Amino acid sequence: MRSGRENYGGGIRILGVDPGYAILGYGVIDYCAGRYSLVACDVVTTDKGMAMPDRLKAVYAGLTAVILEFEPTAAAVEELFFNSNAKTAIKVGEARGAAILACANCGLAVYEYTPLQIKQALLGYGRATKEQVQETVRSVLGLKEAPRPDDAADAAAAAICHANSSAYLSRVERFTGIKLR
Repeated sequence: MRSGRENYGGGIRILGVDPGYAILGYGVIDYCAGRYSLVACDVVTTDKGMAMPDRLKAVYAGLTAVILEFEPTAAAVEELFFNSNAKTAIKVGEARGAAILACANCGLAVYEYTPLQIKQALLGYGRATKEQVQETVRSVLGLKEAPRPDDAADAAAAAICHANSSAYLSRVERFTGIKLR
């Protein structure tokens, strides 16, 4: 479902997704030759009064619209980490599934990263605070302020993580001649 524009100035366009059923963050970045630029960063929201199937439908439709508008070539989706409320975890997992389905149905390769992996890719430290992640996203993307809300910044962080991982894997593949992806 892309227009055929597979490469952005020799680089890649990456959609980052921070899953949620009330608020799903997304960030679209271009990455080329070690440089990052922000294309879009925002959220898809659903109303608290909506039935869960309608919320999932809205998440799917909202993210599909983002994909069709910005035409990324890959998606980086944050994996879930919950240690307390199982009911919330299940609902967020359902929204994550809707997001992955939207990406897959639009022909994107989907890559999944844990919050720890995303923080390590950005800061070299997996236990960084939300504020540290936001400041690093702001700095890497050359922005005056960190993207808001936090969900959008987290999604941009996932996209940056994939850019870093993708660049590393490409170098290893060129050096070894072994296809890793």
